[in-house]
Amino acid sequence: MKEIIVQKYGGSSVGDIEKIKNVARRVIETKNKGFDVIVTVSAMGDTTDELIEKALMISQNPSSREMDMLLSTGEQVSVALLAMAIQSMGHDVVSLTGAQCGIITDSKHKKARINNIDTKRLQKELSEGRIIIVAGFQGINENQDITTLGRGGSDTTAVAIAAALGAAKCEIYTDVEGVYTADPRKVPSARLMKRISYDEMLELAELGAGVLHPRSVELARKFNVPLVVRSSFADSEGTEIVNMDQIERVAVRGISLDDDIAKVSVLEVPDRPGIAFKLFSMLSLNNINVDMIIQNVNRLSVNDISFTIKKDDMADFLKISETIKETIGAEKVTYDDSVAKLSIVGAGLAGSTEVMSKFFEALYELGINIQMISTSSIKISCIIDRDNAEKGMAKLHEKFQLG
Repeated sequence: MKEIIVQKYGGSSVGDIEKIKNVARRVIETKNKGFDVIVTVSAMGDTTDELIEKALMISQNPSSREMDMLLSTGEQVSVALLAMAIQSMGHDVVSLTGAQCGIITDSKHKKARINNIDTKRLQKELSEGRIIIVAGFQGINENQDITTLGRGGSDTTAVAIAAALGAAKCEIYTDVEGVYTADPRKVPSARLMKRISYDEMLELAELGAGVLHPRSVELARKFNVPLVVRSSFADSEGTEIVNMDQIERVAVRGISLDDDIAKVSVLEVPDRPGIAFKLFSMLSLNNINVDMIIQNVNRLSVNDISFTIKKDDMADFLKISETIKETIGAEKVTYDDSVAKLSIVGAGLAGSTEVMSKFFEALYELGINIQMISTSSIKISCIIDRDNAEKGMAKLHEKFQLG
């Protein structure tokens, strides 16, 4: 049996017909090297944003189920066009939706998680010598409803298929040459990394790096899927994501910036057991994911609780904010969507007061006020005003000599 290569191409890689033909040629090159090839693609260019815009013209609060039905069509256009391009170049190919290739998810519309992949159809098509093109970002639940995996979900589709079939490699193709020490569009001196660990990549992805979806890295680490990020438009080797013991333990590996967040503050909460449980249970029931959490201890037996959420979850949060206030007896609920999360990541950060000192010194030198701080063994994050975020990132990049 031939080794399997799974490739994923993002929306910018299939943004127009010429780019789709370019992807077709790359896929055929891989096939001609003797591999079985499965390709996952995203919707073309800005298709998903355009579909969301159309939906909001009809309803400001469309149902999640119908949004999944709508948004899944973007990837179906891409897979059909790519299959046609490969056919026109003389190769046997088949395009499949997520449901057709056996991707079974839970029922959380817009944020579904893959429960299982029935690989029978995939194995059958491979055994007959076909290239397979799979619609990324989507699956089907036990009720036969179409579900989507959230923004960046095509990465997760690709890695999940690679894990299910024991693929030799999963290649993620995008519009940059790999993983950089910072966003090269914002920090021109950013350097391409040849290797980065799963743990470091997962932190960078969760902190807003944008190159890979966090769940795809999580899956790759769990099932030890060899993962490579490279450009659709160049022949560079890209960046390998490997196990921690395969890399040098550099103190700071990279810097990320996430400006797609909002800070929420629940003010003057009664200081008694069970309050945090009630608050975060309500958020969980409404599928609102929380990142950084800080509780400020005030006098007179009340506290303030602040946390960050994604801007995409802001509308859902606002629907329940009054209920939260009444349920836990808070004085007020406020939010601020003019913030950003700035982070450094590296395997050698654990317990390093020198790194922390340099991090805070860099922001102090720019006069940037820090609103929230969070640390782990391999990351330091802070919430700052979004207007200062890019110059803060550039300063940290310079301070830690990552260029």
